[in-house]
Amino acid sequence: MSDVVEKTLTALPSLLSLDSQPGSAKLSSNSKLGNLIRGITELTSKHEEEKLIQRELLLIKEQVSSPNTTMRQMKELMVRAIYCEMLGYGVSFSYIHAIKLAQQGNVLEKRVGYLAVSLFLNEGHELLLLLVNTVLKDLQSTNLIEVCMALTVVSQMFPKDMIPAILPLVEEKLNHPKEIIRRKAVLALYKFYLIAPNQVQHIHYKFRKALCDKDPGVMSASLHIYLQLIQENPEGYKDLAPSFVTILTQVVGGKLPMDFNYHSVPAPWLQIHLLRILSLLGKNDQSTSEIMYDILDESLRRAEMNHNITYAILYECVKCIYTIYPKSDLLEKAAKCIGNFVLSAKINLKYLGLKALTYVVQQDPKLALQHQMTIIECLDHPDLIIKRETLELLFRITNDQNVTVIVEKMLDFLRISKDDHTSMDLVGKVAELAEKYAPDNEWFIETMNTIFSLGGDLLQPDIPHSFLKLLSEGFDSVEEDKKLRLFAVNSYISLLQGDSSKLPQRFLQVICWVLGEYSHLREDDEPDVVLRLLAKLLDTKSSSSETKCWILMAMTKLCSGGAALTLVRDISETYSSSLDTMLRQRAHELQILSQDSDLQAKVLPRSVSMEPVEVDSSLSFLDGFVSEALAAGAAPYKPPHQRQEELCRLKVLNLEPYGLSLPISMSSCSIPDRQSPTLLSMSSGLSGDSNDFSHKGSSKALKLDGVKRMWGRGGYLAQKEPTEGAPQIEAASPVRSFNQRGDTDGSNSQTPTPTPTPECDQKKQQLASSLFVGLASQSSLCLMGKSEPTSQRFRRKTKASGSTEQPTLVSPSDGADNLLCENPLESSDLDVSSPEQTQGVPQDLTSTNGSCNPEEELTDTDTKGVNTPIIRDERVTAEPPPHKDPDRSKYLCLTSHFPAELSALSRSKITPLCSNQSLDVSACHVQKEDSVVLVVFVSNCSDSFLQQIRLQVNSEELEVSCVCDCPSEELKSHSVAVCQYFLSVRRPSAHFDLSAAVSWQLPAGSPQTAQFSYKLPLTSFIRALRLSTEEYGAMWLDYSHDTKQNLTLLDDDQDPLTATLDVLKRKIQLHVVEIIGVEGIAACCLQRDQPCLMHCRVHGGMLAVWLRSPVPDLPDCLLYHCQRALQEL
Repeated sequence: MSDVVEKTLTALPSLLSLDSQPGSAKLSSNSKLGNLIRGITELTSKHEEEKLIQRELLLIKEQVSSPNTTMRQMKELMVRAIYCEMLGYGVSFSYIHAIKLAQQGNVLEKRVGYLAVSLFLNEGHELLLLLVNTVLKDLQSTNLIEVCMALTVVSQMFPKDMIPAILPLVEEKLNHPKEIIRRKAVLALYKFYLIAPNQVQHIHYKFRKALCDKDPGVMSASLHIYLQLIQENPEGYKDLAPSFVTILTQVVGGKLPMDFNYHSVPAPWLQIHLLRILSLLGKNDQSTSEIMYDILDESLRRAEMNHNITYAILYECVKCIYTIYPKSDLLEKAAKCIGNFVLSAKINLKYLGLKALTYVVQQDPKLALQHQMTIIECLDHPDLIIKRETLELLFRITNDQNVTVIVEKMLDFLRISKDDHTSMDLVGKVAELAEKYAPDNEWFIETMNTIFSLGGDLLQPDIPHSFLKLLSEGFDSVEEDKKLRLFAVNSYISLLQGDSSKLPQRFLQVICWVLGEYSHLREDDEPDVVLRLLAKLLDTKSSSSETKCWILMAMTKLCSGGAALTLVRDISETYSSSLDTMLRQRAHELQILSQDSDLQAKVLPRSVSMEPVEVDSSLSFLDGFVSEALAAGAAPYKPPHQRQEELCRLKVLNLEPYGLSLPISMSSCSIPDRQSPTLLSMSSGLSGDSNDFSHKGSSKALKLDGVKRMWGRGGYLAQKEPTEGAPQIEAASPVRSFNQRGDTDGSNSQTPTPTPTPECDQKKQQLASSLFVGLASQSSLCLMGKSEPTSQRFRRKTKASGSTEQPTLVSPSDGADNLLCENPLESSDLDVSSPEQTQGVPQDLTSTNGSCNPEEELTDTDTKGVNTPIIRDERVTAEPPPHKDPDRSKYLCLTSHFPAELSALSRSKITPLCSNQSLDVSACHVQKEDSVVLVVFVSNCSDSFLQQIRLQVNSEELEVSCVCDCPSEELKSHSVAVCQYFLSVRRPSAHFDLSAAVSWQLPAGSPQTAQFSYKLPLTSFIRALRLSTEEYGAMWLDYSHDTKQNLTLLDDDQDPLTATLDVLKRKIQLHVVEIIGVEGIAACCLQRDQPCLMHCRVHGGMLAVWLRSPVPDLPDCLLYHCQRALQEL
């Protein structure tokens, strides 16, 4: 490639016409760019360069702003500005002029303008909006160069929201007679697929046409798209496997033009793409794999090992052979190829061989046995990359017989590693092996202590979390639990008795939690000994505020009177005046609980440390406080993402107005783990500290089983999926290595081969026998199946069959935040979570897109308004609900007054809104075809008549019009007046709040007023929109407000997509337009004049939903209710 770069740099000045003579190979002496470059090269300091560039920028700024500057001069100024920008100096003043140059100049000037725009701006820049019309005009130009320039800019950067405007023009270019236009059009569509895949779903058939294009360049460009598509859905493209095999056969056979060759290798990058596609299509598919065997054999035979690019092809061949359905002959040849790589003296090839061996070793364990001595030598290789890849290989072959030796080698490498990323990765691997294959308790604790010491504060959050979780949950054996915990306590006490100042903070936090929970298992020591050690640790200057919180929490668990009470009192007094809020709270808890042993036993009981604690994830106990605050005029809480969205809306040119769109009224709804199109969490739920692990086993610490931590960092690392095994095929030993071939590539350094001594050989043999022990027993693996699960030493306690909850450790700053909200000394009973409070907590708290129905979350204590579920497909009867109701007679009375003209329509339950001695107000809403009717019942509960009754209903989001008002004169005793109001939507919202006030006067009294509110869901206003597929397609392109989200796909043996859409059709009144394969389209409208279209596709076990509407907030609001509807099942 060096010759290509050299030619490009040589031709660049002439292309930009900066020389006095066109075609000159050097910059002209009078070229201003040439003078600038020469001036910079002659400078001796950075300061002088800055001064020179600043003068140059002032000159450029003055000239580009001058009205007398011609387009030719503007082109030369843009080139100088590009050079200054590449040096790192801001030239933002020239951005708009670059766009003008692309719009107004001739072909050459337009070329420089497009080049400047592509270098200056990014995909999210606001000024790109000004380039859209220029691109549209150039795409329709008859000049091929202008069309090429426009397609190049589109494929490099283009606003995501503007794709629908140019997509039809790009599609037309797929049929252009010039192959370069077709190729650039395919690359532009590939870019569209990467940034907005749903917008090109309807033209997949055109990708197939591009795959069969007569020009190899167009065909190769389409492979980029197909590689992405097949990675997401291999089953949908199995029918193309013969086509890909045919293409690869022609490529390997040299049927392509010579222009595609690289160092005499026919189209190597095209071969690599095809091999990756074939490996995806042939995985676990015997019939598809059988058509690939011949071409894979031919690729291995033709790829002579004489250049780096052929090594890349061989590597992809090996991976493909071990991925598809196995064939013994091919496996033998692939194993021989891997052996040649591993035995090569060149570092690059040895690394490639180790990487390939790591990929296939779980499917063919004996292959590692054949090269065990080479692997042993790689452990002592001077190149750290080789050593790291060797440890990765050993990690893959670890079992319960060789775990101690492999972990020792990993820890040795960890001690000398200077790279933080490598250390974090290796620490995680060692922790996983220690938990899975630990031979005994002592080895496990000592290994974890070494991990915490070496890893320091670079540890991933899941490592200490998993360790503490293992200690707290225990195993099937109670005696084994006690031994492990006791050994951990003894180990940590020994560490604290030594020099603890050099221990990492996270390790100290683990120590504090373990001592606080299990130090009572030491029968020979008093708690005072541990308290003094913790107090000593508290005085250490290196202890952070977070660690001190852990220490104080541990002391709170251990203080139960005795001689250490004075020490505890002094510590609590010292930190009760700390500037750190958490330290003050922990000190206050320590002071209170140390003085009351009964209260401490109730709050932090040891005997029930593993009993699950009920968690009110919706924080319903705060509903009353929130309602009062809102009624007093407080602003509703807005999550950070919503505040950021409102700030973005204030910008003049915001190109991402729908990325995080969420109506303000939805801020009161709990939407656990909802993801916006930009993959930001749109959640508000349990408050979690930023600590990565916590005192899970604390007696009354919250065990948030199955509840995601919404306000802290996101989750823990997912468990790795087991790698599929493969049958063991006896591979032939390599015939020859690379150093025996006449390789002319001298770019790889040679590794000197030391002459081994007998003592050295004996040590290596012993190490090999320790490292590779147990691999022979794994030779019975099935290539198309999975290996038998390895017996694990530390087996967690099995939970109830119906439970899928996972306990979450809570940090000290989380676990007892509200223990002392009220003075516990004034109360004889401290209830953390009563059954009554937690009875309404939804069971499925681990759901992806929500937890519960917002209508069900509202309790009877919410005096601001109650929203009840809609009764669908049922006629209204005079019978009350079957359950026991203290207001049964009142319900019967109100039902009998229900308007007869509305009785046949679907309605909600009649809900009491406010009540006093003289008047009760209840309401429900009725769904008509074109509107929603609010029916309000005003009941006179007194023995006298009521006068001057006035009812006013208002809403910011709804337009309210009165149909039938209350009688204004009087309301007789124990009678009911019915009012009706038509409701129509002004602005979409997830839920609509109606605020109302009723006033009346008793015959001998002053006027009285009562206020109440009523809440309606958006689904009350949604109606099915019946369209044809053609009408749907025409409307889809006209709408610009959209949102995307993955929803839960229902489990259905027949057709999950149809079952899911049926649920949405039933609950949200969607009209399913058509279902084709794994895709479906549906439509609905908001009171007829505000449509919303849905496109959904089954992808990765989820339902990828894309909503579009001409109304800005409607897609987000409807998506919210789609999530709720699917989670209620």
